[in-house]
Amino acid sequence: MPTVIFQLPDGTERKVIAASGTVLMQAAVSGGVEGIVAECGGNASCATCHVYVDSAQAELVGPPNDVEDEMLDFTAAERRPTSRLSCQIHLSDALDGLVVHVPEEQV
Repeated sequence: MPTVIFQLPDGTERKVIAASGTVLMQAAVSGGVEGIVAECGGNASCATCHVYVDSAQAELVGPPNDVEDEMLDFTAAERRPTSRLSCQIHLSDALDGLVVHVPEEQV
């Protein structure tokens, strides 16, 4: 079961343990991570689950697909090279220890 570390805008962090196969957004919401709004429930249509994957781990997660890439242009916070929608990241044991940064705003 991978552990994900969410770095929050206030400098604190929250660790969430999730089952492999879980979507990162679901892990965040069920783990009570503040700042992940997820208005569309995981359909890659609202960009309110935007996160920044730690740059050292971006290759592990991989690039966004075309739909996600387009939605990342509509995030409330600045888009960065490691921006991803957490609803499009499927957790696996290979992502154990993944660090993601939650932006200050989602809407």
